[in-house]
Parts: sequence; C-alpha cells; structure tokens
Amino acid sequence: MEAFANWLFVVLWLLGLLLTFVPFVPATLVILLAAFLRELLLGFQGLSWETWLLLGLLALLAMTLDNLAALLGARRYGAGRAGLWGAFLGGLLGLFFGVLGVLLLPFLLAWLLEYLSGRRPKEALRAAWGTLVGLMGGVVAKVLVHLAMGLLVVRAIFG
Repeated sequence: MEAFANWLFVVLWLLGLLLTFVPFVPATLVILLAAFLRELLLGFQGLSWETWLLLGLLALLAMTLDNLAALLGARRYGAGRAGLWGAFLGGLLGLFFGVLGVLLLPFLLAWLLEYLSGRRPKEALRAAWGTLVGLMGGVVAKVLVHLAMGLLVVRAIFG
C-alpha cells in the first residue's frame, strides 16, 4: 500500500504541475491534496509536522506570487484597473479557445479595456504587454514553487 500511495502522490503532483499552466485551476491545492491523500492512505505516519508546515508556507507563497506578479508587471508597464480586468476576463474567455486563447485573449482584452478607458493606443499596448508579462511571471514563479513542494514530499517519502 505504501508504494501505491507514494506513486499516487507523484502522479498527482505531476498533474498539479501541468495544471499550473491552466488559468484559474487551483494547482497548488491539487498538490496539497495529493500529499494529504497519500497520508490518509498511510494513516498519517509519513510526513512530519515540519514538512506540513513547509508545504503550507510554500502553498501560501505560490498563491501570493501568482497575484503579486500580475499586479507588479501591470503596474511596472503602466496598466490600470481596466487592463487588469481585461487580462482577467481574457484569461477566463481564453479557456474556451485553448492555449492560443489563453495567451492572446488576456493581452487583447487588456489592450482594449485600457484603450476604451481613454489611453492612447501606444500606452494601452504597453499596459497590455505589462499585464501579460506579469501573468507569465506569476506562472513561472508558481511552477518553481510547485516543483519545490513536490520535491519536498518526494524527498521525505523516498529519501
């Protein structure tokens, strides 16, 4: 049963890593639930409280970085509230159009809403670019933290 639980964690962790690239999917929670499921199957005897504390802190870091990176990228390039809303709505709508939609629609809607809010086209383009850079930076940061979360558990269970 232990081998099954360990490999189930690994598979679910890798799924969580893949889901990190899908907007609005709580990949961090998938990874936490994978560790919890492993422990549930083994009677909560494998991971120490220190490991759980680190997992919790890493999960908070992943969620914070995701939101902070988008905001900082947008602000750095002069995006306003309209650009952030455009990127958010574009991310939602982009889910229906695959990878290309997830990449293009946040950018296009950020530009459009910035433009409609009174920005000149060049300023709106800069703000939309900043919003996109921030969103992608957040994804990269989350991937790194999700890797750390999984490696922490893998080290505890296999090491």
